[in-house]
Amino acid sequence: MQNKDHNIQKALKEYLTLLEQEQYFDAHEVLEEAWHPLRKANHPLKNLVKGLINGAVSFEHIKRDRVDAQRKAATVYKSFEKHKHLLVEGIEEYELFKKACKKIEHLHQTNKTYESLP
Repeated sequence: MQNKDHNIQKALKEYLTLLEQEQYFDAHEVLEEAWHPLRKANHPLKNLVKGLINGAVSFEHIKRDRVDAQRKAATVYKSFEKHKHLLVEGIEEYELFKKACKKIEHLHQTNKTYESLP
């Protein structure tokens, strides 16, 4: 488990850096790579990681501003909303998960595109 913990720690740190740089697709990719082994092992954190992946994807939709981007962004963001309750004290890498969730929520609150969405 130590190697898996290290992988999620490293991925979360890189994810946070990429979000700061507005590299949402790359942030999604980094976390998705760490998510696959969690998903296969049915790890309890798999859905929290999935929510963070989708949080980043929502901002990539907005950034690319393609057809129906706002609706797609809102739909994917709902996955983050659905899974963020899994952030509870005591989980491994709690502080990094907390920072990641706060960053996604901050991006959502400060993004003007979301102001017009339900």
